[in-house]
Parts: sequence; structure tokens; C-alpha cells
Amino acid sequence: MRDRFSDMGRSDKGIDADGLVRRFKDVEAVAGIDLTVAPGEIYGFLGPNGAGKSTTVHMLTTLLPPTAGRATVAGFDVARQGPQVRASIGAALQEAALDPFLTGREHLRLQSSLHGITGATRRALIVRLLDRVGLTHAGDRKVRTYSGGMKRRLDLALALIHDPSILFLDEPTTGLDPQSRTALWNEVGRLAHEEGVTVFLTTQYLEEADVLADRVGIIDHGRIVAEGTPAQLKAEIGKPTVEVVPERPDDLERLRGLLRRFGIETAARPGAFAVQLDGHGDLPAVIRALDTDDVRAAEINLHQPTLDDVFLAKTGHTLEGAEAE
Repeated sequence: MRDRFSDMGRSDKGIDADGLVRRFKDVEAVAGIDLTVAPGEIYGFLGPNGAGKSTTVHMLTTLLPPTAGRATVAGFDVARQGPQVRASIGAALQEAALDPFLTGREHLRLQSSLHGITGATRRALIVRLLDRVGLTHAGDRKVRTYSGGMKRRLDLALALIHDPSILFLDEPTTGLDPQSRTALWNEVGRLAHEEGVTVFLTTQYLEEADVLADRVGIIDHGRIVAEGTPAQLKAEIGKPTVEVVPERPDDLERLRGLLRRFGIETAARPGAFAVQLDGHGDLPAVIRALDTDDVRAAEINLHQPTLDDVFLAKTGHTLEGAEAE
């Protein structure tokens, strides 16, 4: 859409927050977070329900004033320059504000009019956005007939109507089927990588953060407890785990002695033994040792660290979204 709007509203600045706090009476929902999101980056904000994700988004999008600290979005202060912030961003929040009695096309027409986009420019833009989010054939249907995935895709189109430089997506795929989730992932990735849109994505789905995000911030109880690329975060918590199920149950004790040469014992399912590799060998070395010691394996599994492992290591508990995956 850059050609149509000549980069209207585009910014070469991302998001910066310094000591951002939000209190509700005696509850500190966000407890002084610092973060920086570079232009064109997809930043995954990962955490359980109630961790402070949505409250952070509401402050960054000017829907809530910070109790303390400061933040700039697209170079504008969220507390003092709200209109400029809102002109630079698009937002698809958890609850889509859609009228069930309007069609998808009517929603886009209304939203574009609010941004001063009219006439032939508006008509062409609506056609393009409906195609972009896969709603061309449903554009003239009333929203009350839309599935959950279709509503989320329409909400994304509405957020993009004025060609924002920064896009906030607050748990955009919650409740969606895998096909709708993948379609939305593809579009978000395209926006960032092909059009340079900065994306701030909150999620409780580990796979979503792993697939989409250039960097991840993990928030728990209002504080960022870890930050980095998914690969960096997973590398921090250790080496892969090898789990072996012996073909003969009587070999379990011999297997235990063999695998302890390669790492530290870790949790395994009944009838199996597992170690976290500590640098004294890799999977091929384990397989050679099994063959040398004549311990036949019914099953060998290599478990790479995941973001769920990172979350558990950093917070002491798992993430709800991990169960859904």
C-alpha cells in the first residue's frame, strides 16, 4: 500500500518504553518494564493471562495512561502526543469491535472515511484489503455470518486501512482453528518482512512466538523476566535431552549407567531414561555407545529446548497456551 499513500503516516522509529508502570488501585499490573522494538521488527510479548500483556498494549496505544515511566511509539510520547501516536499505529485488540449487522465491505468503508480516505482511492483500497485478508468472496456478507477466523482477519484489515507504520496485535489468534491461525501468521510475516511494518504481538501461544517473532519478551507478574531471540532464549537454558526406551525392560539399569556418561539425568516417562547432554557427546555418540554395549533401543528421542522450557526456567511454571499446542 505504500505506493497509494506515499508512506503517509510511516515512521522510521519503533517502540521504546522506560520504567513503564500501570497500577489499578492496589494492583500493579505492569511493574516497571523497559523494552525497545526496532522498526520493521516483529516483537513477541509472551505471557499467561493476567501477566500484564494487554495492559502494556493499552498504554502503548494510548488507551490507558501510564502510572509512571514513559514510552514513545513511532517517535511520539504516548502520554503527551496521543493523536500523533494513534495516526501512526494500527491495532487489533482481543475483542474485535465489529457490528454484526454491517458487511465486511461496509466496515472498511466506514473506517476509511474516518481516516479521510474517499472516492476511487477508498474503493480500490477496500478491494485490495479484502483480497489481502482472504475475504473477497465474503465482503458483502454481514459480519454476524462470519466465523471467528474471518472476524479476526477483518479486524486486521481495519487496522491496516490507513497504512500504519506500527501494528499492535493483542492475542490475535486466540480461539482460531489451525488453518485460520496459519493464514494470519503468513500475513503478519509478510507485512513485516516485505513492507517494513513494525509488529508488537502479544500471545500465550509458544509456537506463535517461535514462528513469527524476531525477538521475544517474556512477561510474568507485570515484569519482563527474559528477552532475546527465540534461539538465544532456548540456548540459555541448556543442551538437548536424549530419552531412550530400552527394547528389553531388564536393560534399564544398564541404560542408566550408559547414558550418565553423556549428561545429567532428567525426567523421563516410565520405562525410559533421559539425560540432558552436557557436551561429552551428541546423539550419534549415544547411538554408538548403545550399539557397543549391546543395549537395544525400542525408541530414541532427542528433545530440543523449547520456549515452554524457557518459560518454565524463568518463571517456575508453564504457560497455559502450551497445553493447547
